[in-house]
Amino acid sequence: MAASIVLMTLPYAKNALAPHISEETLEYHHGKHHAAYVTKLNAAIAADAGLQNKTLEEIMLSSSGGTFSNAAQASVFNHDFYWHSLSPEGGGTPTGPIADAIKESFGDFDKFKAAFDAAAGGHFGSGWAWLVKADDGSLKVVSTHDASNPVVEKLGKPIITCDVWEHAYYIDYRNARPSYLAAWWNLVNWDFANVNLGN
Repeated sequence: MAASIVLMTLPYAKNALAPHISEETLEYHHGKHHAAYVTKLNAAIAADAGLQNKTLEEIMLSSSGGTFSNAAQASVFNHDFYWHSLSPEGGGTPTGPIADAIKESFGDFDKFKAAFDAAAGGHFGSGWAWLVKADDGSLKVVSTHDASNPVVEKLGKPIITCDVWEHAYYIDYRNARPSYLAAWWNLVNWDFANVNLGN
């Protein structure tokens, strides 16, 4: 139940994504920003008995304002999902079912990559870019603002995500989001994408 939200342990060492994403960035992004969302959500749960018997997903789908933001940002649908979307052994072109699905939905990997870069690089302000599986089985690229996500907005099932809040890249790339996106492609966890596609 949501009464015991715990900060996710990263599935790799904090220096494992370097040189694309530095240890310092992970110390701030995971250790400070993500941790703060978890702390604030736990405080909200402690102060509201109505939240104490709900799962994290139920809180995210039924709340608004600060509680929603902290639930979505602290949950698997945003930051946890982002950490799993990255891997030290990731990057390159996808293999397996996700490669076939990308080809079927976008024509080829380069067209998919261009669509994802346009969504992530062109997103105004803070938010997220996502590859999702739509109800008809096709893959689509979508973006969401602030703490929102495809589950809340009913945009499809998340497959992978890229965090385009500035705290995800400012230490390493300052305000150069395109440079961060170019680095992000070296870390994409296609194994995670294949698991999500199959579930």
